[in-house]
Amino acid sequence: MKTFSAKPAEVTKKWVLIDAKGLVVGRLASLVAMRLRGKHLPTYTPHVDCGDHVIIINAAHAVLTGRKRDQKVYYNHTGFIGGIKERTAKSILEGRFPERVVEKAIERMIPRGPLGRVQLGNLRVYPGAEHPHEAQQPEKIDIAAMNRKNMRAA
Repeated sequence: MKTFSAKPAEVTKKWVLIDAKGLVVGRLASLVAMRLRGKHLPTYTPHVDCGDHVIIINAAHAVLTGRKRDQKVYYNHTGFIGGIKERTAKSILEGRFPERVVEKAIERMIPRGPLGRVQLGNLRVYPGAEHPHEAQQPEKIDIAAMNRKNMRAA
């Protein structure tokens, strides 16, 4: 039997909708990263973008377990000497762009490089329940029903 290798022209991409309300951020991120890469498919090929387009709604209502909301720190550097900045997850979730916690968790689970950047481009995250992708007729996936640990009351 020959080893199957998908060609970019043969790949059919689906649109998937996930409601993140009450879902645990890390568990959500690992499942979404797997979908973006295409590892849920039997035709997965490491060097081809064969993953789905993923739409996440209600990302502002995703939940961090334990004391991560207060203790988890995100760092960024301004580029100047001594220019390291830090923000807690709580300040980001209560700030202007709360969906960035989910985006960053998924981004860090995808390999760095040209293919990873293309796969991350197939991700759309919205803080509220509205999204402009109704024309693509996304298939709704219930992550909370997959495992009881995926859901946590806020």
